[in-house]
Amino acid sequence: MEQPKPPSSTDTATPVSNTRSEPDLHPSLLTLFRIFLLAGGLSFGGGAVAYLREYLVREEGWLDDEGFLGAMEISETLPGLNAVNMAIIMGDNLRGIVGALVSVIGMLLPGSIVVMLLGILYQSNHSNPDVKRFLLGIAAAAVGLLSAVTLQIGRRQFRQLPDIAIIAVTFLAVSYLKIPLFAVLLSVGPISVWLYRPHVSEPRAQDEHLPFHRGARHHLFRH
Repeated sequence: MEQPKPPSSTDTATPVSNTRSEPDLHPSLLTLFRIFLLAGGLSFGGGAVAYLREYLVREEGWLDDEGFLGAMEISETLPGLNAVNMAIIMGDNLRGIVGALVSVIGMLLPGSIVVMLLGILYQSNHSNPDVKRFLLGIAAAAVGLLSAVTLQIGRRQFRQLPDIAIIAVTFLAVSYLKIPLFAVLLSVGPISVWLYRPHVSEPRAQDEHLPFHRGARHHLFRH
């Protein structure tokens, strides 16, 4: 009788998965604190949005680009700092009220400590030209980070005429006409909401961007 062949290494080897592991949508409070502590500690000169996208979208996978843009839109229309509003939204969505509180503390703690220390030093060195150049350099880097994020997550909004018109009107009103931001939001905001109001229509393709009929309303966050 023929003896059975012993299993080879190829027969017993576990196939390697090429798919990315699913993001943990119920992270620990320590993880939330760590992520927002890093974002708050590294975001010099107002570049917090760039770091938040890096951590929330690319590293942790808690949001995709469209979800991040939606959360940013909400943060922009609410009072307060955008980064803090984002921390509240993400913390509450992932771990409830306690998660929101932990995220906000992590976001604000580094800046609070650094600002207190730098404020003491700046008081005695504010007239130093080297200090002014240093601050200008940080501001320029922050503008570059924000510009990069704007192009990455807002590229779809630069393809359609209604989107470009809304962006141009808002930019001109705030930057050149010096209209208060709340007045621009109260005037341009309702028009934008009306243009993008939900309609019953055929489901759109993943890459399709329809400025007036988006189909079924999507949820900002992954499940």
